[in-house]
Amino acid sequence: MKRLLLVAVSFFTILFFANAQSADVIQQYIDQYKEIAINEEIRTGVPAAITLAQGIFESMAGKSDLAIASNNHFGIKCKENWTGGKVYHDDDARGECFRQYNSVEESFRDHSDFLKTRPHYAFLFDLDPTDYKAWAHGLKKAGYATNPSYAYALIKKIEENDLGQYTLIALQRGGNGQDVAMNRADLPVIMNAIKTSLPNVNQIQPGAAVPEEILEEYSGYDSYPAGLFTINKTKVIFASAGTSLFALAANNNISLEKLLNFNDMEGNVDIIKNDQLVYLDRKPKKSDKQDFHIVAPGETIEIIAQKEGVQLESLLEYNKMQKGLQPAPGEKVYLKPGKQAYYPKLLPRTATKTPQA
Repeated sequence: MKRLLLVAVSFFTILFFANAQSADVIQQYIDQYKEIAINEEIRTGVPAAITLAQGIFESMAGKSDLAIASNNHFGIKCKENWTGGKVYHDDDARGECFRQYNSVEESFRDHSDFLKTRPHYAFLFDLDPTDYKAWAHGLKKAGYATNPSYAYALIKKIEENDLGQYTLIALQRGGNGQDVAMNRADLPVIMNAIKTSLPNVNQIQPGAAVPEEILEEYSGYDSYPAGLFTINKTKVIFASAGTSLFALAANNNISLEKLLNFNDMEGNVDIIKNDQLVYLDRKPKKSDKQDFHIVAPGETIEIIAQKEGVQLESLLEYNKMQKGLQPAPGEKVYLKPGKQAYYPKLLPRTATKTPQA
């Protein structure tokens, strides 16, 4: 009897420590990759809670053979258009081809782009990003995984680990410019009982929780601040290459058409190719601070309009320039109307090159 009791105690002790170890591994995974997930939500609109839950489930919190061998944390298979590294792993069938990445961060970015660029996932981006249950069931419906319990597994990971807080942090940073860590006590635990307390992305206005006057005005000398700040008293963020303008517009409750107009962009642009300033309000017609800008090598009139926070059309008018022409390095580009002593010398047409987002 004593032997049976000892065996039973030993079994439950081992089980307890195994569960505790598993929880520790998951928490380490969250701590390590939460910032990447938050940044990916700001960049593409994929909720950070969903990204982390999928990463934990698909990669066994980074401990699966596939994750270790290939940095593939989301079980994304090669598909016909994949040109990167490949590894072969048994899944639904033996020896299936999976994508291989140089880093885990690269896997996170590809996961976001995978969802963002495939038509059968498009409906997900019409959902409230805080509605993790709708996203989880939507992923299953769209065919992300064959496991019939996939949606419920993601929901369980989100609720057990309070992953919804990271979706809210991303909305806070992207919508209100607060690039600060938020305490768990300051955020609602996202469960059914308090679902009604969660913010709707369509109700989040730029600067809604942050008074206009406390936004940082960029000095022009240091690197651009994180989150929302102002140039020429106009709300702006510094977006990294690969950012989705569609997601940025949605997170700030403005239309993509308006966002493009605010930034003097033409055509159907979504993913930006280079790091750049993106304004969330219409720029003024003139500078509030200085009369002119000295053109640096490689600067175009479009870049100057963004740096100074002045409408491109106004700059062209003040400097008697036609669209498509560029000022020469060292020249003055006037930032407000007036009787100019001279107008900037221009580069030859063959040397002009207008950057595209």
